[in-house]
Amino acid sequence: MAGPDARFNSKTTGYVFACWIIAAFGGLMFGYDIGISGGVSAMDDFLIKFFPQIHEKKLHAKEDNYCKYDDQMLQLFTSSLYLAALVASFGASKACTVLGRKPTILVASAFFLIGAGLSAGAQVKWMLILGRIFFGIGVGFGNEAVPVFLSEVAPVHQRGAVNILFQLFITIGILIANLVNYATSSMHPYGWRVSLGVAAVPAVVLFFGSLVITETPTSLVERGKDHVGKAALKKIRGVDDVDAEFEQIVDACEQAKLVKHPFRSLMKKQSMPPLIIGIMLQVFQQFTGINAIMFYAPVLFQTMGFKNDASLLSAVITGIVNVGSTFVSIIFVDKLGRRKLLLQACVQMLICQVAIGSILHVHLKATGSTLDKGLAAVVVVLVCLYVMSFAWSWGPLGWLIPSETFPLETRTAGFAFAVSTNMLFTFIIAQAFLSMLCHMKAFIFFFFSAWIFIMGMFVLFLLPETKGVHIDSMADKVWKQHPVWKKFMD
Repeated sequence: MAGPDARFNSKTTGYVFACWIIAAFGGLMFGYDIGISGGVSAMDDFLIKFFPQIHEKKLHAKEDNYCKYDDQMLQLFTSSLYLAALVASFGASKACTVLGRKPTILVASAFFLIGAGLSAGAQVKWMLILGRIFFGIGVGFGNEAVPVFLSEVAPVHQRGAVNILFQLFITIGILIANLVNYATSSMHPYGWRVSLGVAAVPAVVLFFGSLVITETPTSLVERGKDHVGKAALKKIRGVDDVDAEFEQIVDACEQAKLVKHPFRSLMKKQSMPPLIIGIMLQVFQQFTGINAIMFYAPVLFQTMGFKNDASLLSAVITGIVNVGSTFVSIIFVDKLGRRKLLLQACVQMLICQVAIGSILHVHLKATGSTLDKGLAAVVVVLVCLYVMSFAWSWGPLGWLIPSETFPLETRTAGFAFAVSTNMLFTFIIAQAFLSMLCHMKAFIFFFFSAWIFIMGMFVLFLLPETKGVHIDSMADKVWKQHPVWKKFMD
């Protein structure tokens, strides 16, 4: 595989670093929402107001340990966001191309602000769901624009680390959400309103920050603003000698202009390798089972016998592990490459899921029992080890690889398919997990284990290494060199 593109000069300036951080707040908004819904769903005040029948079921000591929270409307509270994001991602793709990456990020923050207001002020169930839908539109726009923005402004030798800032901020958002839920769980009766309303804080930062960040040079040239694009490239690279890189961007844009219908072009044979990789990575990312754990960590720990405060605290612990482990990926992704991190994580996640499933199957019966403290602590450790491996692999790389492998002419369209696939399967897992937990009980962990094995085989045989390859050189240096995918290339 080709080595790094050393031709392009750059240095990291304070301004470009600020652009990376501000854009990554789109990830923080997404992460906060992932983390907040599970904790809110476990709060008695929230359940009494919107789901009183679940609260009654929860109080029955003889109720099935695995089925306390099995309710489609409660699951819809969490999952409606992702259905809205799925639809919104295609509009976001068009906005990214026509308006640019920067305005699309601005639109995402505006939708998040509306969603935070509706959710925190909800008086009836439909207001709650409508707030989640506005959150979802924000997620669709943010998750489309931010990874593409980060990949396009990052120097080639730092692209992996810079793009992973998006995932890092997702993990920070999840941790903040867990801390907020832990703090508000004792704020009766409106703690859940505070939890949902705090989502406005990162939205405000992103809203005003998006007025300050630069547009990407690629987007500017793509829209015929070559002079402004070159000035932007000089600004983000911190050097004046950007001719070689600018020429490559212009060439890519010229090729892109020949494609009038990017979504139609995605169906062509030579577009299949990045499209298949982009879609399958999103499917696999969800079928690791990570969002089942992150959405419902407090609920899951309550099922294992933890009291309410203890379950929220356990979710905080997994959140801290999630953030810390993402730094491993930032440090090593451009050194070790993408494939090694993914394969190592598959082994670690597989061991943890099988161990958790085995412990719960043997020791947590459906009724009348909870795990003893020692075993419950072992499960928390296994969950942390599982989250740790996901955080340095499938979490960040699921977003990084699709954002860097599509050619410019199908980049926003292809990434829209990746985002929408992610949202579709996030919706499916969010909507189905509590019911699956009820019916499959501990075997749900073996279900996810089987998927992790399949993922490992996919990476081993079908995923090429993309570290150190310029974003506009993937066809020649990656796809045409791969023993399977080269058959698809002209």
